[in-house]
Amino acid sequence: MDVYAKLKELNLTLPDPPKKGGIYKPVKQVGNCLYVSGHVPSFQGEYKFIGKLGAELTIEEGQQAARLCVLNALSNLHNFLGDLNKIKSLIKTLGFVQSAEGFVQQPEVINGASSLLQEIWGEDGLGARSAIGVNQLPHGVGVEIEFIFEI
Repeated sequence: MDVYAKLKELNLTLPDPPKKGGIYKPVKQVGNCLYVSGHVPSFQGEYKFIGKLGAELTIEEGQQAARLCVLNALSNLHNFLGDLNKIKSLIKTLGFVQSAEGFVQQPEVINGASSLLQEIWGEDGLGARSAIGVNQLPHGVGVEIEFIFEI
């Protein structure tokens, strides 16, 4: 399976790697694990999907935001590895959802990321996962996600 062919089949292209928002590494390798810093839904330097889920944003919009987080993370992984086909599997997804009072559907929002990763890598695109509701996220975005991949 070729990751780039799969992305093309899904009519997806990798955006340019997003600019860092602080002092950190977007990807850190330890052994055969790649720790991917939190990625937000930005595109060409513009933050997308601003607001809280359950107030300004719908679950469907949150899922789109989660998919954009995945594409941004894959862009940084491509930049780090030179070839996404080196990735064997997803180990862990940690999703943060900026949530309005009483919003409890964080797992449904992060399903947007999980479903895309499964579409790309099949069963190897499913790993352990947490979906956590938070009060605020950087720049007011609705979703931020970090990952651990095996190479």
